[in-house]
Amino acid sequence: MTDAKPEALPDHLWRPLTQHRNLRGQTPRRMVKGDGCYIFDEQGNRFLDAIAGLWCVNVGYGREELGDIARRQMAELNYLAPLMSSGPVIEFAEKLQQMLGFECHVYFSCSGSEANETAIKIARQYHLQSGRAGQMRYKIISRYRAYHGNTMAALAATGQAERKMGYEPGPTGFIHIMPPYPYRAHPKLTAEEHGEECARQLEETILHEGAETVAAFIMEPLLSGGGVLVPPDNYIPRVREICDRYGVLLIFDEVVSGFGRLGTMFGFEHWRTEADIYTFAKGLASGYVPVAATVAKKHVFDEFDGEPDETKHFRQINTYGGHPVSSAVAIAAIEIVEREDLASNAREVGGYMINELSRVLADHPFAGEVRGKGMIMGIELVENRASKEPLADEHVTAIVNDCVANGVVLGRNSNTIPGRCNVLLIAPPLILKRDEADMIVSTVDAAMRRVLNGRRSA
Repeated sequence: MTDAKPEALPDHLWRPLTQHRNLRGQTPRRMVKGDGCYIFDEQGNRFLDAIAGLWCVNVGYGREELGDIARRQMAELNYLAPLMSSGPVIEFAEKLQQMLGFECHVYFSCSGSEANETAIKIARQYHLQSGRAGQMRYKIISRYRAYHGNTMAALAATGQAERKMGYEPGPTGFIHIMPPYPYRAHPKLTAEEHGEECARQLEETILHEGAETVAAFIMEPLLSGGGVLVPPDNYIPRVREICDRYGVLLIFDEVVSGFGRLGTMFGFEHWRTEADIYTFAKGLASGYVPVAATVAKKHVFDEFDGEPDETKHFRQINTYGGHPVSSAVAIAAIEIVEREDLASNAREVGGYMINELSRVLADHPFAGEVRGKGMIMGIELVENRASKEPLADEHVTAIVNDCVANGVVLGRNSNTIPGRCNVLLIAPPLILKRDEADMIVSTVDAAMRRVLNGRRSA
């Protein structure tokens, strides 16, 4: 790493999730290149990106073939209004249908927030048009700690209090329940009993709200940004049973978990359970272009079938939805995941890294739990392993900064729950090799021990 510091220059960029007072008088670090699992700044410093951008650069940086495809598509047809159809967007929808293995229809947009916003609107309109007398199903149940987006309905479904501060009151009809959280479950409960308890909370919420008012339950198969919470194996199948029992649509938010991240092509495959509506983004095009998709099964889509004057059709349009360039690039990015079997690599190398983190941090007083699945993992940091008191924010920040200073960029569950933003997040590109996994493990271990030693000497 070089020590050269360029002269501070004016900076008019408004960064997300950032207090800019801390940046005054500083020249921001400017990244200029990406290659494989690494990003480089303008001074030539190299950083292993252990969070894959924002959980999205699944195939790694610098894939020239994707740039070539974008360039060719721009020259042929750079844009088409989404009311029309281009070859790439039709092929893209067909590709997703084939991969999922059931009959469905795909609505394209540009971000996970838009995809989830679209899913919520579809669910409400579906029930309005389903013809069930005396029912007004509009309520959306979601889970605390979950992140579903920053548009207003997606934010209302989000269960992260700090993300909502200053923007409420939001839309009505959004209800939250607790997610499975085995690390903080009652100690007398087995994992299966905890899973059953959390599923029963969904059922009780539906009953207490009135099943005839509940439109959908939206959930990530593995809750990601809120702390990498892996559910007990019985939880998701029980959720499906409960939704079926009360006529509630099940929405799987696969924005993070889709396209190899969990060691399978789709996250839901781990639990052999299907939803009614799916949302995808992030790894859908590995961050090379903005693209997202909301996928509805046939029985949902069929409720939108009607005469032209009935207004039963879905009355939403996104200017850049179904963009021909994004579609062409996304197809090619998915084919890379398939051709290189990156889901298997995520499963194997990710499993290796989870085991190594568990081993080297086994005696560390800050390490409450290491958890994850495939190429996504979280390290819950605590002050005391017995009480599980969350580690103070200043120490979590110091660990993250120490890792960056030593060439590894990782994340944390920032702006989640007041006093509980204490989980380190690791989700590298799916091309990660074992020696790169070792680099992440050793860097995290060294950072945690340096911060611990600094606290002891203070």
